[in-house]
Amino acid sequence: MRFLSLAPDRPRRGGPRHLPSGSPAPPSPPLLLLLLLLGGCLGVSGAAKGSRRPNVVLVLADDQDEVLGGMTPLKKTKALIGEMGMTFSSAYVPSALCCPSRASILTGKYPHNHHVVNNTLEGNCSSKSWQKIQEPNTFPAILRSMCGYQTFFAGKYLNEYGAPDAGGLGHVPLGWSYWYALEKNSKYYNYTLSINGKARKHGENYSVDYLTDVLANVSLDFLDYKSNSEPFFMMISTPAPHSPWTAAPQYQNAFQNIFAPRNKNFNIHGTNKHWLIRQAKTPMTNSSIQFLDNAFRKRWQTLLSVDDLVEKLVKRLEFNGELNNTYIFYTSDNGYHTGQFSLPIDKRQLYEFDIKVPLLVRGPGIKPNQTSKMLVANIDLGPTILDIAGYSLNKTQMDGMSFLPILKGASNLTWRSDVLVEYQGEGRNVTDPTCPSLSPGVSLTFLMSLQQCFPDCVCEDAYNNTYACVRTMSELWNLQYCEFDDQEVFVEVYNLTADPHQLNNIAKSIDPELLGKMNYRLMMLQSCSGPTCRTPGVFDPGYRFDPRLMFSNHGSVRTRRFSKHLL
Repeated sequence: MRFLSLAPDRPRRGGPRHLPSGSPAPPSPPLLLLLLLLGGCLGVSGAAKGSRRPNVVLVLADDQDEVLGGMTPLKKTKALIGEMGMTFSSAYVPSALCCPSRASILTGKYPHNHHVVNNTLEGNCSSKSWQKIQEPNTFPAILRSMCGYQTFFAGKYLNEYGAPDAGGLGHVPLGWSYWYALEKNSKYYNYTLSINGKARKHGENYSVDYLTDVLANVSLDFLDYKSNSEPFFMMISTPAPHSPWTAAPQYQNAFQNIFAPRNKNFNIHGTNKHWLIRQAKTPMTNSSIQFLDNAFRKRWQTLLSVDDLVEKLVKRLEFNGELNNTYIFYTSDNGYHTGQFSLPIDKRQLYEFDIKVPLLVRGPGIKPNQTSKMLVANIDLGPTILDIAGYSLNKTQMDGMSFLPILKGASNLTWRSDVLVEYQGEGRNVTDPTCPSLSPGVSLTFLMSLQQCFPDCVCEDAYNNTYACVRTMSELWNLQYCEFDDQEVFVEVYNLTADPHQLNNIAKSIDPELLGKMNYRLMMLQSCSGPTCRTPGVFDPGYRFDPRLMFSNHGSVRTRRFSKHLL
């Protein structure tokens, strides 16, 4: 596999760095010191006194689940990151879709605050508005401008990155010193990269074009030829295990005896759930099951190359003498389902398999072989990485929290008990001629809401699949409360202690007082911003609830209103 050089001239390691064309030079030492003093990056939480500020590496998978065993193929990653640090067993995303979730990682904000609601330009995915309003305030932009970090990006950025109507591949977002970004959505071959704003096409020759390996090699190249005078941040965003699930040749016969998990919610009817779930055909046909089993197997095959990438990174950091001063994060942008509630394959839904993701972290001061049950979300990644760099969260507009104290083993830590999950459903104003049963005879609402129908005409999304949830975890409660923005204001509630597979919607049997509290908490979170997103949850000691706030002036129960930005 050939390297993609970071610059036309490749200096010896430790020599002067040749910056890519068009990239500004790093600040001179006096100016850098001034920036650090003004930006507050000298009080470094993640480094010992007198030592260099820590480096940070973030590896982001695409559509990798946690609930269905998505980490199983990544044996080396679990050994090199999880066993050498901390694994989070309760890590969530605020939206189970690529672009909104990735926007939350970059900004530290919930979707109702960064306004990216789906994977389209119209949904603010890498739009001109996103570039103008949000990109200057991402945590990599802060790391570079205020903390003097070298910043490196390689892989999938946002689904509409490179669109001609939004600057094309010449657009390099603020905050990145080195930029190797994929045009639009995940591919493994026949793609185009933006190399610091210049397009480079790739074909289908494995030895030089397989994207996961290309990302590995440009990352190793960066580690060898970067400047040694400033700390660095790397974000490596792999295509795996996103479709089209093209494995490297050496892994295409792996996992031949592996099938999608037949857990308790596999291939069953979604009783007492939103109509979109109920319309799935149960039992699934043999062709649907064969399709999803094959998809599941191929997803695992693609992850083997990601496992190799992680191993190469760790070994190179160790060889360069930088591993002990580097935090490494591994996570995914959302989960996935393969046959749960008879939905063949996709994400987008409110259930654990779609909103829960792997999160593993190693680094200075993190004890090995730890598992944390603390409730974290990907809006916390930015605040945590800025905390590592010594930058105060109070100087940002981020909704998340730094979980660096959890990584460091802080005792008597006050932490959140809930997070918000929100999603805007997508649809098309046309019917699908390949699915004649979903025709004008069914319902105008159904017809107007069809988005994409997988095997056997099972629809996976709809306009009124717009929902918001409070995911709550406390010492005594493990709950999920969700409302849909439809004519019913359909509600789903799950007690995940008694019902981890979310089979039984208890919305009609739960204590009405608790239901009211959860409804009000949902309204509060859906309108929160910054510090107000970190207020006490329903089961926290500091929580205060006024039942009068649940009613309108006419005495009717008040329901949560979805933000105009989500409609």
